[in-house]
Amino acid sequence: MSRRPGLLARSGIVLLLICAGAVAAVGGISLAGSGILAVVLAAVVSGCLAAGIARDTPSRGRRPAEVAWRAAVTTVAVLLVLNGLVVVAGSAITSGLVGAAVLAVVARWAVRVAREERRSGTVVAVVPLDAPGDVRSLSVPELGREWVRTSAVLREVQDTAVRQGLVRRRQEALDELERRDPAGFALWLASGATVDDDPTVYVAERPRDEGPADSQAA
Repeated sequence: MSRRPGLLARSGIVLLLICAGAVAAVGGISLAGSGILAVVLAAVVSGCLAAGIARDTPSRGRRPAEVAWRAAVTTVAVLLVLNGLVVVAGSAITSGLVGAAVLAVVARWAVRVAREERRSGTVVAVVPLDAPGDVRSLSVPELGREWVRTSAVLREVQDTAVRQGLVRRRQEALDELERRDPAGFALWLASGATVDDDPTVYVAERPRDEGPADSQAA
């Protein structure tokens, strides 16, 4: 029973692809010479744009040539399907279908953005902060408690965005501890500090508006 929805979904996708292929074939046959040239030019332009974007964002892990031909093929397929729909169903129905598809894409994008915002917002909920906000507003004991407790949270959290937020916050806390008492912070590191060790055993409190140099001179 649990496999039936997946089988139905795959069958629906296959049927949809077959229909789209038939409509695209109709659209391709109905194209005149100028229409074919326009489709080829659109494919070339979309391929070049996709290759440029892929070249500027190498972190995606795809080669520009691969992205270019995929974009070109997709462009040709979409244009042929649209032309076939106009031939088979008329321009009014085609416009309605295109509008519905655009709305579906926008809705999916909005849902994805909202999900990412909720995911990033969970960082504040997960991190057990004594005082949210800038780490400079925390006392040394609060910074130490935050460091120790977020160590335990990191072992439990699997979400990438939450983990990145935790790591960034922990780094800010360490930087602030080092700013408050560089000598004590160095002693903590030299003692074989781990992610579970409380640095405030070595780091002393300093006035929050007083730099390390001023505190040592005093």
